[in-house]
Amino acid sequence: MTVSYANFEKEDKVFSMLRPYVSTWLKEKYGEFTPPQRASIPLIKLGNNVLVSSPTGSGKTLSAFLGILDTLFELGEKGQLEDKVYAIYISPLRALNNDMKRNLLSPLNEIKERVPNLPQIRIGVRTSDTSSYEKQKMVKTPPHILITTPESFAISMVSPKFSERLQDVRWLIVDEIHEIANSKRGSYLSAMIEIFQNLIAKQEITRIGLSATVSPLDSIAQFLVGKNRDCKIIDARFVKPVDLKVISPVRDLVHEPESKIEEGIYNSILEEIKKHRTTLIFTNTRHAAENVSYKLRRIAKIKGLFPEDSIEAHHSSLSKEVRLEVEEKLKRGDLKVVISSTSLELGIDIGYIDVVILLSSPKSVSRLLQRIGRAGHHIRSISKGRMIVVDRDDLVECSVLAQLAREKKIDAVHIPRNPLDVLSQVIIASTIISRGIQKDKLYDIVTSSYSYSTLNKDDFDMVLNYLLGEYGLEQRNVYSKIGLDDNGNIRPKGSMRMIFYMNSGTIPDEAVVPVMTENGRYVGNLEEEFVEMLTPGDVFVLGGRTYQFLSSKGLSVVVKSAEGQRPTVPSWFSEMLPLAYESALEIGKFRREVKEMLDRGDPKDEIVNWISKRLDISKYASISIYYYIAEMYYFTNGIIPSDNNILIEKFDDEDGRRNFIFHALYGRRTLDALSRGVAQIVTRDLEEDVKLSVLDNGFIITLPRKTDYEIENIFEKLDVERFYEELSDVILRTEMMRRRFRHCAERSFMLLRRYKGHKTNLERRQINSEVLLSVVKDLGGFPVLKETIREILEDHMDIQRAIEVLRKIKSNEIHVTVIGPNTIPSPFSHSMLLKEHYDVVLAEDKRNLMKKLHESVIEFLREKGVNIDLDYTSV
Repeated sequence: MTVSYANFEKEDKVFSMLRPYVSTWLKEKYGEFTPPQRASIPLIKLGNNVLVSSPTGSGKTLSAFLGILDTLFELGEKGQLEDKVYAIYISPLRALNNDMKRNLLSPLNEIKERVPNLPQIRIGVRTSDTSSYEKQKMVKTPPHILITTPESFAISMVSPKFSERLQDVRWLIVDEIHEIANSKRGSYLSAMIEIFQNLIAKQEITRIGLSATVSPLDSIAQFLVGKNRDCKIIDARFVKPVDLKVISPVRDLVHEPESKIEEGIYNSILEEIKKHRTTLIFTNTRHAAENVSYKLRRIAKIKGLFPEDSIEAHHSSLSKEVRLEVEEKLKRGDLKVVISSTSLELGIDIGYIDVVILLSSPKSVSRLLQRIGRAGHHIRSISKGRMIVVDRDDLVECSVLAQLAREKKIDAVHIPRNPLDVLSQVIIASTIISRGIQKDKLYDIVTSSYSYSTLNKDDFDMVLNYLLGEYGLEQRNVYSKIGLDDNGNIRPKGSMRMIFYMNSGTIPDEAVVPVMTENGRYVGNLEEEFVEMLTPGDVFVLGGRTYQFLSSKGLSVVVKSAEGQRPTVPSWFSEMLPLAYESALEIGKFRREVKEMLDRGDPKDEIVNWISKRLDISKYASISIYYYIAEMYYFTNGIIPSDNNILIEKFDDEDGRRNFIFHALYGRRTLDALSRGVAQIVTRDLEEDVKLSVLDNGFIITLPRKTDYEIENIFEKLDVERFYEELSDVILRTEMMRRRFRHCAERSFMLLRRYKGHKTNLERRQINSEVLLSVVKDLGGFPVLKETIREILEDHMDIQRAIEVLRKIKSNEIHVTVIGPNTIPSPFSHSMLLKEHYDVVLAEDKRNLMKKLHESVIEFLREKGVNIDLDYTSV
């Protein structure tokens, strides 16, 4: 059930449900309830499960806690407040936990000042940072409200003494639930909550979820409460007004020199900074955050605009101490500007932000709303956002995303289903807690979790068999973790509690991968996230030099010099957020609408006005978009890749290679899966390796020479029914499989990250995982291998959407058109092709190259008799 604004309780009624002194405090402090508070407090007081979805600054904390605090005060008045945990609050960030403690202590202290004889309500934080001494104190005198993380919650459950203090928990709150749900941490938490409910709690727990703007709410609500439970959904996602504008830094994004475009970008940023007290800037990579921070500091110093030390960067590569210092400066109002990648997206209390600037596209509507929601930290404040674009692709993408945000169309969150590595930990935890449990009962408990609600019995038995040691891997030092007693109960092996303490959780260790030449010379390090994207033959830049990836050996990779070759994988690519499926479809739909106007012969001014009105952008920006799509339209004789049309462009480049450029707008995760299937067919047919580049707007398959190949029939050669199986075989040979298998093996306790109090060697773990991988490939249905394949195909890629696209191609719902071969690339392909130049060409030279490509397109069109009058001033 969704509780709409029309059904929110009247304010007087909500006040009447609270203790008089709690109502008085809230009236004096805030004057009135926010809409989500007005809706949630009565429901929580009545014991309903509740999901609250609302933006930052809408009072979500008090939405969840005010009714709970009020009930605890009531228990205190009656002398019934006992030494036990009544409420558990779980968030994905330890920093958020400390904020929450401060945010709860403030109202508690203020209310206690008014009513001194109230009992003390204790609040405790229990995370991996909590000392053993503090944890022991909690056992003796437990907090009434426990603040923790998913991992520490699970460890608390398997702690014999402390878990006794959790038996009477009445409320469980999951904050930032959208962020937890979309990863294996969510699967872990979802299942552990069911274990907690069934094996520890003495009563049905009231579950409360707090979420930013997310979709679909029904799925998140089901994730919160599991199977066969009701949940009231409070949809206050759009309760705060939004002021969102897309800014093009110059009128002509193609012909202006890089210096002018960069000047325009920083002038646009400075204009917003001057108008506001505190500005938060989001970039899409850590490198960009550092770069913008450096340039703004330099400009501020030269122009004397504001002190250099009022500008700071904040991202995950900085030390914890530096990040905390920046956050504290923000809260105190000491900073004018903060530049972040993704690290400030979540609800850490960072004080008042006037405006949020996004440099380039955030790649999804949900992320866009999450970011701009950081501005106007109050329900009555406007969330003010400015999106500054860098090229024409970015202009189209940002403009469509902004309009989707205004229209309240949000991308769907991806929730992993049935991860078998996490299931291993869940089973082990349940045996420790229960000290013995029947298999069927455990299966019923696990499948009451949303994340495992579709888990089939065979996969459950497969994981049990692995944990029972029935795959014969003892000679590889993989031993059984559980056993069966005479009554058929599953029991943990002797040391499993300590192994669980030391190794539980889902976040893999971050590895720094050394790069070695063939003769053993060390040349630098790469992040593992980047390495897993490499295939033999790929070229990348490290330390200003280009290298070709040959192979991996343990944790290190082997390369050879590739001086003079263009990189195939830019250094920032692993950091780039993928364009979401739903957003990509909407961009394709917009392109199709413009194409239909061109088909009808509508005048330029009419189309420009329609674009300006449709996307709420300036006429200058609209003219840029018009020219961009019109140039493509005339170049391809009326073919525009869109939501229902894939364009395959044959392009022969200056190096004598044939490129098949697939223009397809279905989101990068979908294209990652689709492209690998296509590349595998081409490789098999030609009996030689091809290069594959996957981007947001399509993918490129490059042959080493001009080769005649019937690419027209490529999708006919893909079997929809066997696509999952065939792609599973393809990824078995990838670097990603080698790396991700280690992660899954660690989550499954095949490999222990810590043993007997010591951290095991990461390189040794990687080598051992590769040995194990070679062994288990020959075992039928081994769960850790099956899970690694599932993780890559379903979580990293989106194979289900890829299969959906393939079905639509087969049924002609999506048309496929081929053009070329040409020696001039089409307008839509320019940014895709220039990806190879990003790491070795200066920005100015890259812009000149883009300009040169554009001029060749205009000349190509003139030769066809098409004259496009590029006039950016006729507004």
